[in-house]
Amino acid sequence: MIGGARQPREYGPPPVPPSHQGCAIRSVRVQLPAQRGELRDRHEDGHHLHHLVWRLDPSLRVCSSAVLGGGIGPRAWILNAQVPGGYPRLDPDRHLAEIAAAEGLTGPGAGLMTAADVAAYTTGHDGGVTATVTTGLGVRGWAAAPESATHAPHRPGTVNIVVTLPAALSDAALVNAVATATEAKVQALLDAGLDCSGTPTDAVCVAAPEPGPDGGEPFAGPRSAWGARIARAVHTAVLAGARTAR
Repeated sequence: MIGGARQPREYGPPPVPPSHQGCAIRSVRVQLPAQRGELRDRHEDGHHLHHLVWRLDPSLRVCSSAVLGGGIGPRAWILNAQVPGGYPRLDPDRHLAEIAAAEGLTGPGAGLMTAADVAAYTTGHDGGVTATVTTGLGVRGWAAAPESATHAPHRPGTVNIVVTLPAALSDAALVNAVATATEAKVQALLDAGLDCSGTPTDAVCVAAPEPGPDGGEPFAGPRSAWGARIARAVHTAVLAGARTAR
């Protein structure tokens, strides 16, 4: 793979630069499970890899910590892409944009990356909420680590969580939903018997309808109606993935 300088830009896939225009990315559909995104198969630079794609309804918006298209706003798609271990590129956002372009994805989107086997994704469902998780725990640890541990190189890895729900959430509730999903992830990892809170590069996406004049649900903490469902769905998916990944 070819590295490059990371450039600030809009969230949608940028034009593919000449240095990447011969990049061999072939993609085929493997299956289309409801609310889990499409599991896709691709061959890239001699590697057989997978990625998940959610093609979102225009009425949805996403709150995300994704490397591509993070933040809060309308998103037309979400991409969770597997990359090889020892990932050499320095421009993961551009790489994700290339994969999105190969999929024909247009408009603003959110892209996550992992070295875990995306085909081994796990799901949890609760009261209309669906959590889809890819679990890679090869570089796990605690969030509050000694300063010396923060200087170690971080591989793209990771516990990536994508949550979809049918209820509109306010801005504050969307942020709350990401926090709730993260709390549930940590609970699941501990319940799986692991001594960690996650990996250094975990990411979360929450997709929910755009709020109307009422502003949407104001809360998504673990004891709110929708937050509790998010927590249970995420816990189920992460626990299943952590038990398999151990």
